[in-house]
Amino acid sequence: MTDTLEIAGETLHSRLILGTAGYPTQRILVDAVEASGCEMVTVSIRRISLTGHGSDTVSLLAGKRFLPNTAGCETARDAILTAELAREALGTNWIKLEVIGDRETLYPDVSELLSATEQLVEMGFVVLPYCNDDPVICQRLADIGAAAVMPMGSLIGSGMGVANPANLELICRRSQVPVIVDAGIGTASDAVIALELGAAAVLLNTAVARANDPVAMAHAMRHAVEAGHHAHRAGRIPRRQRAEPSSPQLGLVGS
Repeated sequence: MTDTLEIAGETLHSRLILGTAGYPTQRILVDAVEASGCEMVTVSIRRISLTGHGSDTVSLLAGKRFLPNTAGCETARDAILTAELAREALGTNWIKLEVIGDRETLYPDVSELLSATEQLVEMGFVVLPYCNDDPVICQRLADIGAAAVMPMGSLIGSGMGVANPANLELICRRSQVPVIVDAGIGTASDAVIALELGAAAVLLNTAVARANDPVAMAHAMRHAVEAGHHAHRAGRIPRRQRAEPSSPQLGLVGS
C-alpha cells in the first residue's frame, strides 16, 4: 500500500491484523499469516503457551509483532492482571483490551471496559479496546487515552459483516484515533465495506481460521483491505434514485 497506518507513534504497512486461534493445523496458521501480509497478530494470553517450546504460537510466528489480548476476562481487575502478565511474558506494553459482559453475545461490559482502559493507560499501556459500535463510547475511550478504538462489526465469530454501517461511518468520521473494526467479518467483501466506511484497519480471526481454505482467504483479505482503503480515499459517487447515462446524449446518430 502507498501509505501507512499509525498507532501510538508506531507505523504499520498492513491494515490487516490477524488472530491466531482455531486454525486446523499450525502449518496452516503460519501459511495464512504469511499470505495475509499482516505485520501484527493477536494472541490470547489465557490460552497460548508461553513456555518457549517449539510448538507454541510465539515461536511459530517469530518476527511478527504480537498484540496480546485479554480474551475471557469479565472484570476490569482480571483484564488488568492479564495485561500485566502479557507485558511480562511478551515484552510489550500494547494490549487489546476485552472485558466481556455477556457470555451469549460476547458484548463488552462498558463500565468495566472504561475503568480498565483508564487504569491501564495510567500504567503505561498502549490500549486498544474492543467495544460496541457506539459513537459515544468510542469517544469516551479515546478521551481517556485509548490509542485506537475497536468497535464490533457484528457479533464475534458470527460472520455477519458490518451490521450497522451508519454507526460505523459516524464513529470513523468523528474519531481522533484510528478505528479498527473488530469482530463479525466473514469474507473479503465485509473487510472492503469496513475500510470504505473509513476504518483504519480490520482485525479478524474466524473468517480466515474457519474458511474452507484459510490460506486462500487470508490472501483475499490482504487485497480486500487495500481495495477498501483506496476506495475510501478515492471517494464513491453519490447514490441516485434514477439512471444517469455515462455518455452524452447530444450528437447521437439520428437525433
